[in-house]
Amino acid sequence: MIFTMPIYLLIACLNKSKNEKQPDEMKGPVMEKLYKPGTGWKLIWADEFKGDQINIENWNLQVEKAGRFNDEWQKYTDSRKNAYVKDDCLVIKAIHESEDHGMNQYSSARINSAKKMTWKYGKIAARIKLPYGPGIWPAFWMLGANINENGGDTPWPQCGEVDILELYGSKDDSVVEGNIHFADASGNHASMGAVSYRLEKGKFSDSFHLFELMWTPEKFTWLVDGNEYASTSISSQEMSEFQREFFILFNLAVGGTYAGRPNQTTPFPQFMYIDWVRIYQKE
Repeated sequence: MIFTMPIYLLIACLNKSKNEKQPDEMKGPVMEKLYKPGTGWKLIWADEFKGDQINIENWNLQVEKAGRFNDEWQKYTDSRKNAYVKDDCLVIKAIHESEDHGMNQYSSARINSAKKMTWKYGKIAARIKLPYGPGIWPAFWMLGANINENGGDTPWPQCGEVDILELYGSKDDSVVEGNIHFADASGNHASMGAVSYRLEKGKFSDSFHLFELMWTPEKFTWLVDGNEYASTSISSQEMSEFQREFFILFNLAVGGTYAGRPNQTTPFPQFMYIDWVRIYQKE
């Protein structure tokens, strides 16, 4: 594989609304990486989030009550207040709806491409600016297209899950993790085990970063800003779920079994900005 080092262009991809500024929001234009996927890769699908609304031909907005997943505190809505397109970015916004900390006191969004856009193998890439703080849990990931949660006939983990990135604000705002989940030969939950990537300086909320997953019939490979940091084989029979179609998800969770809980130091609202997401396959 050949990776071309990025160059920089100036673009404006900022949230300019006065009532939606993060405490450390950047004051100048965002530096965009002119992404090159490398030799032999052909773009087969992309959403650049142009215009003024989410493309419903590509995406579903899940509506889920608080606690539906992992004892998370937020409810997921299909409201424009929680997910929208602004300044050529998909914005997922987590809102603290009251003065209390606890179940159902927050709202956010979980957006997926189930039954609309699915893929098998290739390079999945997205340019994202992540949120931060205790109890904040953003993710860019994939689920098997056959999962029963979205109308299929296969439960989790038999459907397979690929975590392209997860950030746990209660752990470290400078670290993201990659992982896979599947069913072992006995049908029980198994995983690769999370592998971490740490920024040399700063935190992931300071600016946009490039997140990639390389998916072949033999293995998964994870990269951040062109730096490979994890790889695992998927060629064994017990990982056969990774030889099927998958769909993409973006979400911003608040709290949860694995994420810790927000507290008085956690600023709200929180924002996850997705500049673009692209799928490449070998020519």
